[in-house]
Amino acid sequence: MTSAASLIPPLSTEAPVPTLQSQPATVRPVPAAALVLLRSKGSDSLEVLLGRRHAAAGFMPGIYVVPGGRVEPEDGQASGFAEDLRPLPPGLDKATHKRAASIARAAVRETFEETGLLYGECDDGMIDSSSVTPPGAAPIWTSYHQASVRPAFDQLSFIARAITPSFSHRRFHTRFLLGDGRFARGRIGGDGELEDIGWYSLHDTAALPMANITLLVLNEAVKHYKTLKNTGSEDINRSAAMFRWTGSRHNDGVSRRHGKLRA
Repeated sequence: MTSAASLIPPLSTEAPVPTLQSQPATVRPVPAAALVLLRSKGSDSLEVLLGRRHAAAGFMPGIYVVPGGRVEPEDGQASGFAEDLRPLPPGLDKATHKRAASIARAAVRETFEETGLLYGECDDGMIDSSSVTPPGAAPIWTSYHQASVRPAFDQLSFIARAITPSFSHRRFHTRFLLGDGRFARGRIGGDGELEDIGWYSLHDTAALPMANITLLVLNEAVKHYKTLKNTGSEDINRSAAMFRWTGSRHNDGVSRRHGKLRA
């Protein structure tokens, strides 16, 4: 029987690095969060929620990605719901530990903004009608209150992080979280940043334009998702993957030698 993980297309870990006449100032990466939503389809098949970045996007246009974006200042404010995150795995940096709650809020918020889906549990009795959204909190939490959905922060797992190469004009330090698609609520819509949003079989990803980092993270997500499904608990020995760009550089710019993504 073919495993779900083997259905992801083979990775090409090499990509050309542009040759520059002079090395510009390195852009400082900004904190970002992304949510990989997987759901079971049949006995041995998985689907992932993906959308295509708008052709006019300033970063990775036309590429299929999981929902995500930068961690905004509003994500630093409590949501007003229980925010009991799962224990963070080894391998995460101090900044991730310090910002874990903000990163989780950002992943949930960006998912709603880009896809129209709430990530949580529906139960009218689970939400205290007398509770209010804390001052300064993102408007997203009002949407959860109105839909009688409790954000499933306790159903998120930190699985990987990646930093955009230093030669990029836009750089992100992205933390990737895994969520179970059965907690996705509502109708797919979003703010227009992503197009062609939908649940794609892992078979389908072979035909989609996707960045290597997305495929690498998707492989990590599938492995962890299967562990959770098979054992019902986190693998306490699992270390979060760190993906970085490696490649030779010269003082006058980026060399012609190809860089490589390494875990």
